[in-house]
Amino acid sequence: MTPEQLKQIFGTVPNGTPDATAGLGPNCDWQADAGVSVGYVTQDHQGLSAVYRNSKPQTSVWRELPLIQGFPAVGYIDKAGAASGDICTVSVGVADDLSFDVALTLSQAKKNARADPCEPATRVADMVVTNLRQKAGS
Repeated sequence: MTPEQLKQIFGTVPNGTPDATAGLGPNCDWQADAGVSVGYVTQDHQGLSAVYRNSKPQTSVWRELPLIQGFPAVGYIDKAGAASGDICTVSVGVADDLSFDVALTLSQAKKNARADPCEPATRVADMVVTNLRQKAGS
């Protein structure tokens, strides 16, 4: 995420906490009143199909989203987060064998307003695709 994008999301530019060894690939977390985590799924080589197989059964909310810049995506809230309803994960398949996840936790004000966390998570996923395209030169 660029500093400009972080400012759009948080209103400030929090420091990221990278973790190259987390889960199924590298990720980075940013925390302010809200939280965003971006993780690249590079280890299982199953792409979005693994999300359907492994995550979908564990969800209370599952949405097949419109394509994000041409890439398939799903948004979901897992059963553990369903009570609070403030965390949404958006998974985007960028190749048959690669995907990335954006997990977004709403700020307290948005929680109180009962905002849908999947809407801003989808916007962040779109930002990540833009960044990936720029890095790839397309």
